[in-house]
Amino acid sequence: MSFVVAIDGPSGTGKGTITKLIAKEMGLLNIDTGAMYRSLALKCLKLGIKSLQEKEKIIEIAKNINIEIQHNAETQEIFLDGENVSTEIRTKEVTAFSSTVSSIPEVREVMVSMQKKMAQNKDIIMEGRDITTVVFPNADVKIYLDASMEERARRRYEENKEKGLQMSYEETLKAMEKRDYDDSHREVGPLKIAGDALVIDTTKLTIEEVKEKIKEIINKSYKQSKD
Repeated sequence: MSFVVAIDGPSGTGKGTITKLIAKEMGLLNIDTGAMYRSLALKCLKLGIKSLQEKEKIIEIAKNINIEIQHNAETQEIFLDGENVSTEIRTKEVTAFSSTVSSIPEVREVMVSMQKKMAQNKDIIMEGRDITTVVFPNADVKIYLDASMEERARRRYEENKEKGLQMSYEETLKAMEKRDYDDSHREVGPLKIAGDALVIDTTKLTIEEVKEKIKEIINKSYKQSKD
């Protein structure tokens, strides 16, 4: 029997960083759902597919794509058809198109199936935008991370700089506003707060403070599930 921790929220709230830290410290398997959609977007772009007008081709690619998430001692690496694309999937072009491909119902159906298969019979922690509402609506722990738009854009801008990605704060903010709108207005699996999710505003909290809050919630829930 598996134990599932599901974390949702918009970009820049610290979901990815927090999830990786908790996975490492608590021995949970971390499945990066966002990286999966980014990998699909990257493959489409490489094949010259750049808009929803080629929706059927995108769906076909999703059905046949090979995405692997490998966990090393300190990092998580994403492989697309055998190639390490961990950095390549973070470019602004891929970021923008990943929102487009993820809006396709048939694509989300394929990805959700893939995510559930990865999680079978494992204790996992998974973050994304519809994990608590669609992928694992019956998760043992459901958390929604949030923060102000300005703070989220600042964090993403700093993160991009560290990775050597050339994107101004203004570009980052604009891209984030569009992503938020697209994610919350898509027909299938829109970004929203699950009714039974615990909401944590990370605007004024450090990564360490957020991590400890969530670990406390997980430990309490895990203990109750075993009693």
